[in-house]
Amino acid sequence: MTVLACIDGSRYAVSVCSYAARAALRLGVGVELLHAIDRPLEGGEAIDRSGRMTVDMAEATLEEFARLSEERSRLAQAQGRLILDQAASWVRAAGVETVRERLVFGGLVDNLRDHEVDARLIVVGKRGEAENQAAAHLGSNLERVVRASHHPVLIVPPEQRPLRRFVVAYDGGPSSTKVIDILTQEPLLLDAECHLLMVSAADAEHRSRLAAATARLRDAGYSVNEVMTPGQADKVILATVRDTDADLLVMGAYGHARIRTLIIGSTTTALLRASMVPVLVVR
Repeated sequence: MTVLACIDGSRYAVSVCSYAARAALRLGVGVELLHAIDRPLEGGEAIDRSGRMTVDMAEATLEEFARLSEERSRLAQAQGRLILDQAASWVRAAGVETVRERLVFGGLVDNLRDHEVDARLIVVGKRGEAENQAAAHLGSNLERVVRASHHPVLIVPPEQRPLRRFVVAYDGGPSSTKVIDILTQEPLLLDAECHLLMVSAADAEHRSRLAAATARLRDAGYSVNEVMTPGQADKVILATVRDTDADLLVMGAYGHARIRTLIIGSTTTALLRASMVPVLVVR
């Protein structure tokens, strides 16, 4: 079993490696570093389709394109190896002994299925090297990774922080119940203070569900503060993270407004965009 760390050449790589190393040490597993390189363009895409190019010119262009494509591929692989080697040195320096490096061609999501089989956790940066750094923008791979993965995904910002306390966004539904299952089965967050939040009116049914989740976490050894607050889910959750000075937000990969589709819910997406702390998403 491993922690799968998805890295690129962005400023998020150091943070991904740091959080992956911490998780691996906590779980007693190794780290697998995965770096995906986009495939080179096909030769035909470089041909002038206007009709002005002669056969000889087309052949010469194809040959030149093939040479350049091969050179770009070679350079991309060399750069990828450097990225992986640097990342491996960071993870080993953090105390992880077993580190595997994987350089693959194609999109990250396309390769995820083959490499997440043994993963207990996937760690990925909030944005990638080619992404707009605006706060409202999510990396193009991020939502696809969360949708595609069968394992918990830890989404990290570029800055690292200690893990002293965390907020669990709980609504009593299947997705957030899975969150409680994961927390009680894994020791990843056991030493941190847990704030269990339900955004809801304080009726008997919701109180009962919140109390049951609190009891499960306390039985597993967590120190739990339970909170029930009405309001708009994303705003209340972000305010709770801020007011408790939490270092992590944990939530299900569905919205907290009765969204039960096969894609990420609107509340989850809003929280991923706005959160300044790492987010652990469980499907």
